[in-house]
Order: sequence, then C-alpha cells, then structure tokens
Amino acid sequence: MPLTRRRFVSLAAAAGATVAAAPLSLLAASSTQEFSFIFLTDTHMQPELHATEGCTMAFKKIRTLHADFAIQGGDHIFDGLGVPLTRSMPLFRAYAETEQQLGLKVYHTIGNHDVVGLYKQSGIDPSDTNYGKSYFEHNIGPLYQSFDHKGVHFIVLDSIGFTPERGYYGVIDPAQLEWLKADLAKLQPATPIIVSVHIPMISAYANYNTPPAKPPAYNSLTVSNAWQVWPLFVGHNVLGVLQGHTHVNERVEWRGVPYITSGAVSGNWWEGTHLGTPEGFTVCTVRGGKLITRFETYGFKADYQKMSDA
Repeated sequence: MPLTRRRFVSLAAAAGATVAAAPLSLLAASSTQEFSFIFLTDTHMQPELHATEGCTMAFKKIRTLHADFAIQGGDHIFDGLGVPLTRSMPLFRAYAETEQQLGLKVYHTIGNHDVVGLYKQSGIDPSDTNYGKSYFEHNIGPLYQSFDHKGVHFIVLDSIGFTPERGYYGVIDPAQLEWLKADLAKLQPATPIIVSVHIPMISAYANYNTPPAKPPAYNSLTVSNAWQVWPLFVGHNVLGVLQGHTHVNERVEWRGVPYITSGAVSGNWWEGTHLGTPEGFTVCTVRGGKLITRFETYGFKADYQKMSDA
C-alpha cells in the first residue's frame, strides 16, 4: 500500500527595526525567540548493517533533546537510484515507520538517493508514477518550500538535478531560482533566514580526498550553479545554510554566511566513521540573532563482522 504524505510526515515575521542603522543580527535578536531544532541527514535506511537499529537509536536520543522540530537533510534511504520498486518502496516505508520515534514535526529535504529508478538497472520505466522525484513529492513532501517559526524564515531547497544519461548532479534549477527570488522578496532585510539543502552549495570537501584520475563530467559533490544562488542572499539576514551529502562536519563561511555541513546519522554508510566524522546529527539553536550548532553522536557501533559477511 503506498504511503500517504500524512502518514510519512512524523506526527506530523520579523518585528520592525528599532534603530534603522542597527546591524541585521541585532535586529534579528530583538524579533525572535530562542529555540532549538534538529538537522539530521543521510540516514540511508536499509535492512543491512543494523541501519534500522541505528536510526532508532538516533531518533530516540533526539527525542530527549526537546527540540521544536526537525529538518531531514536528505538521503532518507539507501537507495532508490538503481533498484526495483520491490526494494525502494519497503525502504521508504521502513524509514517512515522508524521516524515516528522522533515524536517531532519533520520537514524533509530530498537527497540524491531518494530519487527513484534513475539508473537503468532499476528496471523502472520513466512513465511509472513513482519514477524520479515523483514518489518523494507525492508521498513525503514538497521538493522545495518555506515556513516560519518563532520569527525565523526557513527555506528547504531541492539541489538534485538528474538525467538518465548523466545520473544525478548538484543544481538549483531555473524554476526554483525564480521561486527563491520571489520568496526572499517578501521578507524584510532583517528577517532571520535558515536554509536546508542536501548537496552542499559551498564546501571544501573535494580537497579532503585524493582526486580521481578522471574527474567526473558533472559535479555531484556541490551545487554546480551556486554562483547563481548565493548572490540572492546578499542584503538578507541568512543565519546559516545547513547541508548534507558528504557525511562530514564542515563549516565554510562565504560572504558572511556560514555553510554548515552535518555529519551523517549513518556515518560512513553504516560502516563506521567517515573521514573522522562518526554517526550523529546536528543540534541547532537560534539565540541572540545567531545560529549555534553542535554535532551529537548517539552511541552506534558498526558491526564489522556483519560488514565482512555482506
């Protein structure tokens, strides 16, 4: 039975300036309440490697933190790209059922592994109603959206471009760029803004590994047209851009905006740590006109024996 959006989603404007010349951060501090939320990403739900148990552990710990809500940063499952529906649909169901442990309202960001049937080996015809981003959009949530919480404007973006020939790559498509311009145009300059995206817009991740002998023809590590996106933030009070995809903790500041990449709930795809980053999630607090983050682990231990048997 297909999931409904209601079943999937778990349990689920800034004040005027007091001094015209005051910095945006000070204006933001005067117009927002302090609160915390969770950014969790790259859960990579699968029946192997104790992924369900790991997600359950993470979600139960998150529940004790009494956050206002959570943002899922993408890659809910592992994986939808190259497998038949008999594999991907149960993965989505398993994720949805496990997410109930959070006990929080969750806003969902689409990840590359959440795209259904993109690779030919999946055997899924492009005309299938579940193909590509259709399943996510119809059963999980909008591909991009914005919402407000305690004086902060949140924007969730879709950073996944794909073609059957090229596979997936990082991009904010033209229609979404126009939507983003219009969404930002509605805001006062002092309105605090927090953005969620799966594939990072700004990152140094490519510098952390030995480069491939033959670089890929397209960019799958960062948003290819970030140069069109970040200028839209100029003149706005963007507290931070939360990112996933690379499974590492990283903070890069560009033009005054922190781009904060979170380590993955799955760590190294449920096989231990990834470039020194263990399994975990990011706790985010809005306080004094700033976005304060900390990475939390939850005690998962990879089963190396099971990995060797897989």
